[in-house]
Amino acid sequence: MALGMHMTGAKGRVLVVDDDVGVRKIVRFILEKHEYAVIEATNGEEAIETIQSGDNPLLVDVIICDVWMPKVNGTEAITFFLEQFPSIPIIVLTGYPDINIAIPFLQKWVMDYVVKPVEKKKLIQLVDTAVSTHAVFSHAL
Repeated sequence: MALGMHMTGAKGRVLVVDDDVGVRKIVRFILEKHEYAVIEATNGEEAIETIQSGDNPLLVDVIICDVWMPKVNGTEAITFFLEQFPSIPIIVLTGYPDINIAIPFLQKWVMDYVVKPVEKKKLIQLVDTAVSTHAVFSHAL
């Protein structure tokens, strides 16, 4: 799917940032099955480039981001997203839970901090809530 293209009938657009292709594939499958458009990035650097590509920033309703990745890691990418796109909800999805990282993320308004593997039902519930939150916040602006 082209970055500027909007999927007709999609419930929302989700940017999935994870260096593990298997995780991205599973998350994409689950979300697309529930009518979400999914854009993937292999690391924070690619995610930042993707969301800023073209003349206008890529419009997404939620970002799901891993923490430990090469190049620009999740902490750096999430900090960027929070500063540049504060209305977009962020869900941290990590395989390496660390309370010393989780607490600062949650204090910075990250919507949730979830440990892999996440249950399908939980993932859909989180994304549904995030998209609804983003829609309410966007319309309030």
